[in-house]
Amino acid sequence: MARKEINKSKVTWDYSPAMESSSHINLKKKYDLYIDGKWVKPSSGKYFDTINPANKEKLSEVAHANDKDVDKAVKAARKSYKGVWSKTTPAERSKYIYRIARLMQERAREFAVIETLDAGKVIRESRDVDVPLACNHFFYYAGWADKLEYAFPNRKVEPLGVAGQITPWNFPLLMAAWKIAPALAAGNTVVLKPAETTPLTALKLAEVIHDAGLPPGVVNILTGFGDTGAAIVDHDDVDKIAFTGSTGVGKIIQNAISGTDKKATLELGGKSANIILEDAPLDQAVEGIVNGIFFNQGHVCCAGSRLFVQESVAEKVIEKLKHRISSLVIGDPMDKNTDIGAINSKEQLDTIDKYIKIGLAEGATMYQPDCVLPKTGYFCKPTLFMDVAQSSRIVQEEIFGPVLTIQTFRTVDEAIQKANNTPFGLAAGIWTDKGSRIFNLASKLNAGVIWANTYNKFDPTSPFGGYKESGYGREGGLHGLSAYVKLK
Repeated sequence: MARKEINKSKVTWDYSPAMESSSHINLKKKYDLYIDGKWVKPSSGKYFDTINPANKEKLSEVAHANDKDVDKAVKAARKSYKGVWSKTTPAERSKYIYRIARLMQERAREFAVIETLDAGKVIRESRDVDVPLACNHFFYYAGWADKLEYAFPNRKVEPLGVAGQITPWNFPLLMAAWKIAPALAAGNTVVLKPAETTPLTALKLAEVIHDAGLPPGVVNILTGFGDTGAAIVDHDDVDKIAFTGSTGVGKIIQNAISGTDKKATLELGGKSANIILEDAPLDQAVEGIVNGIFFNQGHVCCAGSRLFVQESVAEKVIEKLKHRISSLVIGDPMDKNTDIGAINSKEQLDTIDKYIKIGLAEGATMYQPDCVLPKTGYFCKPTLFMDVAQSSRIVQEEIFGPVLTIQTFRTVDEAIQKANNTPFGLAAGIWTDKGSRIFNLASKLNAGVIWANTYNKFDPTSPFGGYKESGYGREGGLHGLSAYVKLK
């Protein structure tokens, strides 16, 4: 490790590479569709490439499912639901789900590496957060599968039937676990479509499900683009739609299922607020802000992308933030030293760049650290915007990248008013030394999830979801289970 002088006031360090090996993973050159317990070629014969966003290299070819493939998968799910899964005892269902969790744990290192290669997120996050949390969701709902009468006392509990599920590219494996595990525990069968840019861990999960001995047709995994997801949403024999993604697509889905009997859970966009009060532990708060927006490249729907700081400590907080993001390592996500990995796709990087230009055009003051980005792949410097107005587009619209807007406030009421002044309502963070302030703010913030003196902490027992244009319904906890049952 070598010391490098940047200027008289700042010293950084060059770390020797600590690369995670990929020699142990098993990736096929071409993936078919997983339907009715078998790998099936797409009806169209079409495949598309999935690439590593950190170096633009091709990882694999993936099948493109069309309407015929969706119909085949839904029919397999319906047949399995009627003939097998709904007749399987809850205790047996629990065993299957538990077995999936254990197999995922055994292959955790392989899942983590594939997630990083396909999504561009740093290996530390894939290894320490995404994969363990995905396993924990299967463990958690395995425990509920044979206790539904305790989950919903004095109610008759029935499954919905066939669940159509569509997951995003920011947490590919975790979002699949959030959806599949409660659906199976409640007795439903599943047709899942992962995002087209990050399909590989869902396909690896299909291998685990197959090895776990789950009856054919209980879980079907189809890869494809928006047309594949639309075919699932529009299929007459799907009873429930679970979607995580953009607000725009969520509105399209809501319109598509209106007038039908389909239930839906929509977890959509966010523009979440982090509020630092003058009595907060500032170093801890700054680290939480960085964790909430930069360590994950801003690729979290609940990312704390709007920062509100009380005036008396604003100058100190901004200075600490500038110093902290200047020390972040941007580079190969497979390097354990890397703090900020690759943006998932060229399209997303173009969107982030567009919003950075909008922020400058709106007159905001921008700060980016003096760092060198990798020559290949899709990367973006962590970005701070000061001197922004409430009406600024970079304040009001979801960017989904490592871009943080900073505003100040004088009173708590002003902070609440500014934080709630958004079409979204997914999450919020509160940083203060006083419990009374936490309770006061938490009761008045329009957000589905509120963290106090921490950020981006998840647990399978805790429900997650939002208000307003952040969607409706909850995933995780008993609330996530209730989304997949009929109560009488």
